[in-house]
Amino acid sequence: MEVFLIKTLQFILAITILVALHEGGHFFFSKLFGVRVNKFYIFFDYKFKLFSTKFNWWRKLRGKEPAKKDKDGNYEYEGTEYGVGWIPLGGYCQIEGMIDETQHDLEKLKEPAKPWEFRGKPCWQRLLIMIGGVLVNFLLALLIYIAVFFTWGEDYYALKDMQYGMKFNQDAIALGFRDGDKLLSTNNGELVSFNANMLRDISTATEVTVEREGREVKVSLPGNLSLLQMLKTEPVFCRPFVPADVDTVMPGSAAYKAGMKKGDKILAIAGKDVDSWNTFMYEAGRIADQLTDCTTKADSQKVLTTTVVFSRNGVADTAKVTLDNEAHLGVGMTTVANYTKLTHKDYTLLESIPGGINYALDMLGGYVSDLKYVFTSDGAKQLGGFGAIGGMFPPVWDWHLFWLMTAFLSIILAFMNILPIPALDGGHVLFLIYEMIFRRQPNEKFLLYAQYFGMGILGLLMLVANLNDILRFFGIMY
Repeated sequence: MEVFLIKTLQFILAITILVALHEGGHFFFSKLFGVRVNKFYIFFDYKFKLFSTKFNWWRKLRGKEPAKKDKDGNYEYEGTEYGVGWIPLGGYCQIEGMIDETQHDLEKLKEPAKPWEFRGKPCWQRLLIMIGGVLVNFLLALLIYIAVFFTWGEDYYALKDMQYGMKFNQDAIALGFRDGDKLLSTNNGELVSFNANMLRDISTATEVTVEREGREVKVSLPGNLSLLQMLKTEPVFCRPFVPADVDTVMPGSAAYKAGMKKGDKILAIAGKDVDSWNTFMYEAGRIADQLTDCTTKADSQKVLTTTVVFSRNGVADTAKVTLDNEAHLGVGMTTVANYTKLTHKDYTLLESIPGGINYALDMLGGYVSDLKYVFTSDGAKQLGGFGAIGGMFPPVWDWHLFWLMTAFLSIILAFMNILPIPALDGGHVLFLIYEMIFRRQPNEKFLLYAQYFGMGILGLLMLVANLNDILRFFGIMY
């Protein structure tokens, strides 16, 4: 429960920051060009709101008098209503005279455009108002990455320093890789650390250079491997090779009862040879999968009762063990950190600026590159909703990881909003570009129906993504 609460609070804080600044981008340019903003809300206020206040601080900032009554006794524009809704799924900035999800009164729009309305402003000003949110989100990501590099520097395990190289699956071995290879570079550049970018580089490479038994070897690749397939295959395309050395033994566990101790090396389980923790986890996973077919306790016990071979000081021993109900042996595993030195790099302020910018551009490029998989059946299954996003935050409050995650979400928010889909900022930008080219605005009824269409698409995507979360939660889909 504590982990869930910490992740939820991090998610809400990140979304609050991103939404407030995104809508603030629209707000800034609206006010800059004299366009009235009726509402500025963090989160949605359907039916009721948690907080709201109305004042025209922009008028005060510019030294103007408060709003006065007109000849009919009605107040002039009283200012923006600032508020916090109760649905933490986004927010909005209601701009006067603009067709969007918050206002679509065609009768009102038939009236002549007022000087303070969005539709009454030059096209270039409306364009800046619409890209304001995306611009702020992207700049925010740059600033966060720069600050992170300057504050914490960069920590990673260099591929060239991995003592035992990499462990590859059968698909990778068929392409020419061998267990223990150290990944050095591709024809596109150096491979530095193990992450999604490394796999992405390999997927598009036609040649990979590896260190094998002390010498460099070239591995030829087709240049069009599917990154999604590389990640979803079990086991995955490659991972750091970690020897199956026992780090700890849990008291009362199957390993404890078998007499295993810290420093022992596992050689086999259930009759399958083990050369690394990578292989051990795969074989243990196969045993766990067999449990799903068991209908009785006796069947389960039969599956969980197996043999393990381990060695101590070069002497092998075989023990019969009964794994726990989740097919755990009860040992703590060594990690890549036990065999590879950590590389740390500090950044000065001047170094952190290009470092943060390049990192942000790499993250954006990788995200854009991976979008093509969304339009495949496997890719659609990988879509995640709010549960999946919240689950990406660390289980403990770590400001370093929090800001990295927030910056990544800011990049996603910026890119998704600039897509040319009606109801998104990019949809409005598309229609504005049309107006700039053809010197006339699209029909207002067309804009309204396009808005409905875009909202339908977004609603469907959100439904699929959050349904995937639910199916994964109940173990129906993985």
